Amino acid sequence: MPKKNTQHTVKQELSELSLLFQISQILDRSVDLRDELGPVLQAIAEHTGMLRGTINLLNREKGEIIIEAAHGLSGNQLKRGRYLLGEGVVGQVVETGLPMMIPNISEEPRFLNKTHSRRNLKKEDISYLCVPIKMGNEILGALSADRLFSAEISLEEDLRLMAIIASMIARAVQLRQKTQEEHEQLLQENTRLHDQLRETFRPANMIGRSNAMEEVFDFIAAIAKADDAVLIRGESGVGKELVAQSIHYNSMRASRPFIRINCGAYPENLIESELFGHEQGAFSGAYKQQRGRIESAHHGTIFLNDIAALGLPLQVKLLRVLEKKQFERQGGHKSIAVNTRIIAGTHGNLEEKMEAGLFHEALYHHLNAFPIHVPPLRKRRTDILELANFFVEKYSELNHKYVQRISTPAIDMLTRYHWPGNVRELETCIERAVLLATDDVVHGHHFPPTLQTAEASNTMMKGKLEETLNLIEREMLIEALKHSRGNKAKAARELGITERLMGLRVKQHGIIPKQFR
Repeated sequence: MPKKNTQHTVKQELSELSLLFQISQILDRSVDLRDELGPVLQAIAEHTGMLRGTINLLNREKGEIIIEAAHGLSGNQLKRGRYLLGEGVVGQVVETGLPMMIPNISEEPRFLNKTHSRRNLKKEDISYLCVPIKMGNEILGALSADRLFSAEISLEEDLRLMAIIASMIARAVQLRQKTQEEHEQLLQENTRLHDQLRETFRPANMIGRSNAMEEVFDFIAAIAKADDAVLIRGESGVGKELVAQSIHYNSMRASRPFIRINCGAYPENLIESELFGHEQGAFSGAYKQQRGRIESAHHGTIFLNDIAALGLPLQVKLLRVLEKKQFERQGGHKSIAVNTRIIAGTHGNLEEKMEAGLFHEALYHHLNAFPIHVPPLRKRRTDILELANFFVEKYSELNHKYVQRISTPAIDMLTRYHWPGNVRELETCIERAVLLATDDVVHGHHFPPTLQTAEASNTMMKGKLEETLNLIEREMLIEALKHSRGNKAKAARELGITERLMGLRVKQHGIIPKQFR
């Protein structure tokens, strides 16, 4: 008799070791918890005769316990298996971290049978085991199993084995929960950033009240929801990329990628790979397959600035993307389907290039079906002050400075200047001024020399220094009179000059102190 018991014990231990080894292999072969837990329960059922089993995980944010994996339950039964902390056997095990063994579920009022999976069985024939899944003091969930009650079965031994298995899957569960929470945080952050981008690039939030810009905003609103190609025309620095972003973030593609590339910034031998990608071995240094920008913008939008810089062979490949929604990677022969909206930008004369045979006629007509002309800054002078104030606020915040406004003479300088670099030049100019400002005001002498010279005012080169000094002096006089509310004596003391000199300078510059009272 003792010999038989010894053989039975050895056989049981070997069976347990075999089960534990199988579970360890299952947990090692996949990074996705959903792929791991089902097979784990299946292995337990095959080795122990378990009728039903569940792995319940705690959602820490909601305080709810749900079935993550199950054996012997239908889809509807899975959905019903939800518990709050402390609710039922599962809820108590997760709340306390202590295992529970119920020899007969018909005699246990805490056994709720929420899944309704035991209707065809006599409850007095079913035993129930539930152990916590935990890492250290952190309770992650619970592992539970049904067994048919039998005097030959040792529920204590089953509970011990389940506790070992629960400790094995705890690490996988913890990683899954951490990954899931990080994924949810990333999704929330992604949604927040997309909402922020959509808000930032709404036409209503783009700066400009001039008639010329109102026409641009109207056109953006008209074409944003469509999927047609768009050509944005305008001088360098007018904000073509900002218009492209506005079109994208007001379109049905707003949640998908917005990719930008300056075609003129790449040499001819690299731009094809950047746009269309390449296959391994396509050229020297192509050690692996690489996706291009157009493929990366699948279901989204790509902005091709300086489109005129593309050579004719690449223009033909781009035309195929527009017409057939297909392309091949560099060095490849397989056609790749792509759904990417193309917005192109140019500061050149495409018509002249087309006449000279340097721009593909069919591509031109595809792009130019919906052209947007972004006006240069000199054609929208009424927007200069609003833009300048926006940049003052932007760079004050970025540089942690308290700059509130632009002085009146400085505003005059901004509005008189011809802005060959357009909005980009204005932004750079204001950024410099904010950095140089020593009080809460941007003054004319903070601007680059180009704005302070006679050339900037469209006068002759003669007398550059004198013109600049006069501008600065006038500005300082006006600022002092503003602070003193038109009191010349007080303004003179602030500037460190006599009242007589103050009077002469005010008269010389045609300033009327009364207007500052």
